[in-house]
Amino acid sequence: MQSKSKIRVSASMVRGAFLVVALLALALAGPVAAKAQAPAATRFLGTISAIAGNALTVKVDANGDRQVEVPAGASIKRISPGEKDLSKAVAMEFSDLAVGDRVLVKLDPDAPAGTSQALQIVAVKQEDLAQKQQKDREDWQLRGVGGLVKSVDPAAGVIVLTSGIGATAKTIAVHTTKATMLKRYAPASVSYAAAQPAPIDAIHASDQLRARGQKNPDGTEIAAEEVVSGTFRNISGVISSVDTSNSTFTLKDLATKKQVTIHVTPDAQMRRLPDMMARMLAARLTGGSGGAGGGQGVRPQNSGQQGGGQWSGQGGGGQGFGAGGGQSGGRAGGGDMQQMLNRAPAVQMADLKKGDAVMLVSTDGSTDVTAITLLAGVEPLLEAPAASQSLLNNWSMNTGAGAAEAAAQ
Repeated sequence: MQSKSKIRVSASMVRGAFLVVALLALALAGPVAAKAQAPAATRFLGTISAIAGNALTVKVDANGDRQVEVPAGASIKRISPGEKDLSKAVAMEFSDLAVGDRVLVKLDPDAPAGTSQALQIVAVKQEDLAQKQQKDREDWQLRGVGGLVKSVDPAAGVIVLTSGIGATAKTIAVHTTKATMLKRYAPASVSYAAAQPAPIDAIHASDQLRARGQKNPDGTEIAAEEVVSGTFRNISGVISSVDTSNSTFTLKDLATKKQVTIHVTPDAQMRRLPDMMARMLAARLTGGSGGAGGGQGVRPQNSGQQGGGQWSGQGGGGQGFGAGGGQSGGRAGGGDMQQMLNRAPAVQMADLKKGDAVMLVSTDGSTDVTAITLLAGVEPLLEAPAASQSLLNNWSMNTGAGAAEAAAQ
């Protein structure tokens, strides 16, 4: 009995010891856990939207505007776009900061309660960023390929694209490695800056994709340094209403027969095709002669556009690139359709009217989307289903009229 009693007492003591240890661990972990759950924001990244006295207003990438005081003792440095080594940053004055500059602000933890003061600011000047974006656009134009994803082999790191139309149609093998930068556009976003890293298995058939790197001579293979993919939508129809004050218009998508609200931002690229150009493009894309007609007016009951075309959206360092298939992408009948579209007159939101026939590439969505590129004056094209399905697939409006013409300007 005495032995059993000792065993029971020992077990009780063990349970008590475990309880004490558990309570002690909880007491020690409590403050740490609370701190982990609600960490203080010590830095933020954004774009300067206003400067007043010694204070900055920064449009923060993550959420809204934020004001911060910049005391005389704050460290302010300038760094080149894309540079990650802060040892290469150089000192600059507060007076050298300007609206539009990108800044990383580190807050002073010892600032008086209720105040937000900068301890350090690392800035990328707007003009430096613009120069880098221009170089990136030119590089995407010269060393880039794009198209509609046909297949993905994650194990081999190979993505197969289809690009071009008619006689220029081809497949492109995009070879990726662990060193390849893979990014994907955020849903409902046309901003390259907002694209996030994503694994290769996030890419699916019918996605739109753009890659840049070392191409083989005929552009059918590329060793990709960077890949950007996303899901976008092709829409065509006749505008049923326009709300200029809210920069939106509505139309019935000829493919889905559903009403869609289109948002137009300042970044949208919009052109209106002259009637003769529209007829010529329709004839070329359907195999006719360059001067052939294409009929009058839009016939929705006989027209339509399938979704899933290649996009002509943002990318490559900010203002973007399109989905051309290299230097020869988009050629038909001896002419370069991309250059023809680039030379079409630009239009603004205020120029769009009820009854206009339009074709556009937009963000993905069923009833509410944002326009990326838009063509008005497309009545002859909508009468040719093949044309309406393929024209925007190779439109690279944001890259300009091509590398050769860009160099000559």
